Amino acid sequence: MIRWFEHRQVYVPSRTLEANAADLDRPFEEVLFPATDGVRLHGWFFPADPGSPRGHLVILVLHGNAGNISHRMHFYQAWLELGVNVFAFDYRGFGRSAGTPSEEGTYRDAQGAVQWLRERSFVPEQIIALGESLGGGVATELALREPIGGLILQNTFTSIPDIGSELFPWLPVRRIIRIKYDTVHKLPRLKLPVLVAHSRTDDLIGFHHAEENFQAANEPKMFWELRGDHTSTIEDGREQYLAGLEKFFREYLNCPVQMRK
Repeated sequence: MIRWFEHRQVYVPSRTLEANAADLDRPFEEVLFPATDGVRLHGWFFPADPGSPRGHLVILVLHGNAGNISHRMHFYQAWLELGVNVFAFDYRGFGRSAGTPSEEGTYRDAQGAVQWLRERSFVPEQIIALGESLGGGVATELALREPIGGLILQNTFTSIPDIGSELFPWLPVRRIIRIKYDTVHKLPRLKLPVLVAHSRTDDLIGFHHAEENFQAANEPKMFWELRGDHTSTIEDGREQYLAGLEKFFREYLNCPVQMRK
């Protein structure tokens, strides 16, 4: 019962795609690829605008613990305005990806996504892992396992035991939990540009998680305050959000300025 409860709290997948990549009305590629242990995964690849000075870069999206890739369409549109490629995929057990989610499974899924990008001729320094909420834990471990060019932690917790003990203070979470996603203790081992972005009004993951993650990260690192609650980053603060990403790309990744439409 404990393991069942733990798994249900950490992973809340949906198998139903509520939108299609074609809804963005721009070129895309439907992608099927294997995780490093062979599980078949599903994703969408959106190429950068032709002639973009950032067309050599790709944001690898590691999404949060709920829904699937069809629930992040507004984010894809925003990221594409930065002039980069965007590759979003579902972990095992989410959307059209096979299997059942697990901590190690999500790590292998992310590694499989990097391998697919390498086969598309993206070199490590061109791959920017963007982890949203739970995805920040996946992205941090990915950066330990695979060389990448940058790490973005968006509304990410320090670890599952930390956030679990806050959400369920009446349970001995730290003694019984097996799923860790221990972001804060992995960050000191990384040597790459890191952006920590979080909102003070996040109603699920407290702002102090971002402060602790930022403190743990090595230079070069950047902190950016977002607006809105845990899921309304775009709706309540789109310009603020994109301004932070622009600053990170320009000043920390040495990317040319992109004229947004």
